[in-house]
Amino acid sequence: MKIPADLKYTEDHEWVKVDGDIATVGITDFAQGELGDVVFVEIETEGEELDKGETFGTVEAVKTVSDLFMPVGGEVTEVNEALEDEPEIVNKDPYGKGWMVKIKFNDSSELDDLLSPDDYKKMIEA
Repeated sequence: MKIPADLKYTEDHEWVKVDGDIATVGITDFAQGELGDVVFVEIETEGEELDKGETFGTVEAVKTVSDLFMPVGGEVTEVNEALEDEPEIVNKDPYGKGWMVKIKFNDSSELDDLLSPDDYKKMIEA
């Protein structure tokens, strides 16, 4: 299981890559493994302003449907359109081509609440 060192993580198994005031968000390798084969990704929040912790979409796998939560508050500026036709990218490349949204965040201090790679690893091994 991969846990890239250059990312931050949430307790809800999202990863966050920060570039300036933009956060790219996806689900972790652990999460996609727990879900199983992803068959549908629904994100209809592009252009919306959402608070930290609000739902920005859902991931549907063969076994279950899971909500996706905002790791930081801000505007969803971009949705990965490729996931509409190929949701299995989330399983194949969760940290690369399987990203889900880009968020222009409002408050960089919210990033301080995210988990480090080591803390995320400890959480999933507990």
